[in-house]
Amino acid sequence: MLEVAVGIVEQDGAAALTLTGVAAALGIATPSLYKHVGGLEELRARVAVVAAQRLADEIGTAVQGLAGADALRALARAYRGFAHHSPGLYPLTQEAQSTTGEEYRVQAGRALDVVAAALSGYGIPAASRIDAIRLARSTLHGFVDLELRDGFGMVEPVDRSFDVLMTALDAALRELGKD
Repeated sequence: MLEVAVGIVEQDGAAALTLTGVAAALGIATPSLYKHVGGLEELRARVAVVAAQRLADEIGTAVQGLAGADALRALARAYRGFAHHSPGLYPLTQEAQSTTGEEYRVQAGRALDVVAAALSGYGIPAASRIDAIRLARSTLHGFVDLELRDGFGMVEPVDRSFDVLMTALDAALRELGKD
């Protein structure tokens, strides 16, 4: 059931996820799903767990063994790559942890741990680490969200702009590390 729900979200986005759609894909009656899930919100939360887990896995693999600017760029490429190859799942990685349950918090925490590890090479003091994580996350999400929504309508290459953004983020993180 979860695999079918994930497939629907991957193909058509989170708004397309319905119990009726999952039941139809499984060839069963919708009420039969209630043996396995409490309702649409619970199913959506389970799909969000899968999304957060996949993001954490991808960025974790990308930054392994790297530090500083190399880790930042690998993190950024993997994050952006995840959003592009899983545009239906990507928005679910931005869920409020208070509404998705403990499993989601664990997976989202893994992703944040990867970001923290990737930024550790900048020597950012403990008092500024959360600021650095929020800076990196909001920078990446802002760019990716605009890109996925075709918010960059100009004809110039988006990849070049992404490289410029990563250079600026690297400089900002280096500055935070000087404190």
